[in-house]
Amino acid sequence: MIGKSTIKQLKSLALKKYRQKEKLFLVEGNKNVLEVLRSNYEVTQLFATKAFLSENHILPTQAKQIAEVTEEEIKKASQLKNPQHSLAVCTLPTDEFLPEKTDDLSVYLDDIQDPGNLGTLIRICDWFGISQLFCSPDTADLYNPKVIQASMGSFCRVNVSYIPFETAFTIARNSGATVCGAFLKGKNIYTEELPLKVLLVIGNEGKGISESVEKSIEYKITIPGFSRKNEGAESLNAAVATGIICAEFKRQQFF
Repeated sequence: MIGKSTIKQLKSLALKKYRQKEKLFLVEGNKNVLEVLRSNYEVTQLFATKAFLSENHILPTQAKQIAEVTEEEIKKASQLKNPQHSLAVCTLPTDEFLPEKTDDLSVYLDDIQDPGNLGTLIRICDWFGISQLFCSPDTADLYNPKVIQASMGSFCRVNVSYIPFETAFTIARNSGATVCGAFLKGKNIYTEELPLKVLLVIGNEGKGISESVEKSIEYKITIPGFSRKNEGAESLNAAVATGIICAEFKRQQFF
């Protein structure tokens, strides 16, 4: 059973100030819950239906506390419009891993605000084998439930670090990486021979890359538009653009 006080606590974890106060974050959705149970995150409580527990053979060692509950109880505690059969409460990590060097392709997010975009960007990084995602301090919080939900479990595999751009730039340069930025006007990614080692900077959904960051961009790139109409879309969604650019970088690296 999920008591009223527990439901209140679970609901409060939608807000960053309460996540920080409780030192906890919430994971919902069967796939996300299974992913976090297999990860290095500490799961303090697991609430799940009898069917979910039996189908997935959940072991007591995978969560400190396991409570069998009904679908109706999960609906009362859930922050989703269409809750599934499980939710997990996890401990917020106290230590943040910051690599000394970047991979062949790493990403820096300059003030991405939409939690859904951040979650999708984490999923994109996971798909393209990008293990390190750098975020500006003002980027949406990794442990926002909407970020977790949109990542579809990829938050368990991609290391996300919140650091000033200057720090990411130094790490990239020490790694021999070229700092590239996505702009509406830049070099065509399909006709350019792109650098083999890159830190890719993606800007804010509405404002793009900030002026202070733009000054340090060494290589400006763009995705060409193919609309035959005089007035096409002004720009692409940040996550969509990142996926397209990452695909072209990887294509040139491996094919």
